[in-house]
Amino acid sequence: MALVRDPLHERAREHWGMLQEASASLHTSIPVVIETFTFLERNARRDVALAWRDSLYEPGLVKIHPCDNKDLATSWDYFKRRDLHKLSAVDATSFAIMTRLGIRIAFAFDHHFAAVGFRMVG
Repeated sequence: MALVRDPLHERAREHWGMLQEASASLHTSIPVVIETFTFLERNARRDVALAWRDSLYEPGLVKIHPCDNKDLATSWDYFKRRDLHKLSAVDATSFAIMTRLGIRIAFAFDHHFAAVGFRMVG
């Protein structure tokens, strides 16, 4: 949502607002944080990436989960699936972490989340 010129910006803002109004429990992972920070730094500016990073630490906003060795090992299995063309390693680790934590709903726009059985908000 930090990139206003992103084609999905308005949709993301709308759904983010709905999630916050509903007091949804929001989760992310270290791989997603690293990927997002890198994306923002390369496609916006470093100050935008740093502001986004700082927002992650607002009390009660989002819980950041680690990716352990078991999650990484589990994530490789997703690459055996022929229906997950152009899957990213970060998405695959997200699937493993979400499954481990019992999270069934993803705030995402990537069709891979639906393909592996997560319900998507976004």
